[in-house]
Amino acid sequence: MGLFDFLKRGKKIAIFVDGPNVIRKDVNVDLDEVKKKVSKYGRIVKAYVFLDQYASDKLIYAMKMHGFTPVFSKGDVDIVMSIYAMESVFDNGIDIVSLMTRDTDYRPLIVKAKERGKETLIVATKPGLSVALKNTADNVIMI
Repeated sequence: MGLFDFLKRGKKIAIFVDGPNVIRKDVNVDLDEVKKKVSKYGRIVKAYVFLDQYASDKLIYAMKMHGFTPVFSKGDVDIVMSIYAMESVFDNGIDIVSLMTRDTDYRPLIVKAKERGKETLIVATKPGLSVALKNTADNVIMI
């Protein structure tokens, strides 16, 4: 492992997964693969998946088994996820804010994170990634 790899590993990452947008049968995401790819940028210290109130017990269990903390919303998942992610923007213990989404609604959050000196990472699936989101983030991982 080179010095550059060592420095990257020291960065602390918070990852936030937009469940209704990416945890779907038609998308078929492997969360272990997601964590593996994100871990190339540093160490994941917070991992949340945001689900709506209709999430099944089986889905909740699966998210926990993959190391994600489920957070539930009775309304708009985007708002709840944004609030959690903004906490990490202002958390001095987080270096990289990572969002797994395709939704352009998160662009202002990415802009604010960068203004506060955070690196930003988008994890997205094909097709449907917002071009604005892709062009705003520091890094993008396509799954």
